[in-house]
This record gives sequence, C-alpha cells and structure tokens, in this order.
Amino acid sequence: MGFVSEFKEFISKGNVLDLAVGVIIGAAFGKVVTSLTDDILMPILSLFTGGVDFQNMFVTLDGKSYITLEEARKAGSAALTYGNFINAIIYFLIIAFAIFWVVKAANSIKKKPVEVSAVPAPTADQQLLMEIRDSLRTNRG
Repeated sequence: MGFVSEFKEFISKGNVLDLAVGVIIGAAFGKVVTSLTDDILMPILSLFTGGVDFQNMFVTLDGKSYITLEEARKAGSAALTYGNFINAIIYFLIIAFAIFWVVKAANSIKKKPVEVSAVPAPTADQQLLMEIRDSLRTNRG
C-alpha cells in the first residue's frame, strides 16, 4: 500500500502535471512547426535554391549512381544522406526561432515586478523632525 500512496503523492505534485501539459503542448507545437516548415518555408527555400530537393542529396558508398534516394535504398546501397542532415539543421533553426518568439511573448505577458523606490518614505517622526529643522532654518535667516 505504501507504493500506491507514494505514487499518488508523486503524480499529484504540480511539477509532474506541468511537465505533462508541457509535453502535450510541445507535441502539438511540433506539428505546427513541422507544417510551417514543410508546407510554407521549404517550398520558398526550394524556390530560392532553384528547386533543389535536399532529401535527394546523398552519396552512395558502393560508387553507383542513383537518381533518387529511394532508388538507392531499393537497390540495397548504403548512402550518406547529407541532404537529410541539411533538412534537420533547417528544422532545428526554425523550431529554435519559433520557440524564441514564444518565450519572448510569454515573458512580455508575465507581470513585471513592481520597482521598489530606493528611498523609503519618511516616517511620521522623521517628517516632524524635518519640519522642525526647516522651521529653525527659516527663523535664523
């Protein structure tokens, strides 16, 4: 019975629930960023690179030439798929940029701490002493 109560205590902690929510939102956010990359940014990048398809950029290790990576794999040829690596780098940069903007937006929404004035307001006694001082100054002059 101790295991069940420990597990219940563990799962009911706020950090675990926050983590679960974060993972679920992260998965959904990943799909949005994947769609942004695949459906919008990669076609634009392809336009600027003259229609180059990074996925079909590879070098076969058997020395034979294949038009597509699929053909090389069907033939059983081992291939270094550096185009997929380029795609992974592009995806990473896009995701990092998107996360940067999400965090920046979240930080701007958070309440900013109220700045505490460097000099606290004088107490009633201090105020009275300042008035006495000012009165003595005016009576001397």
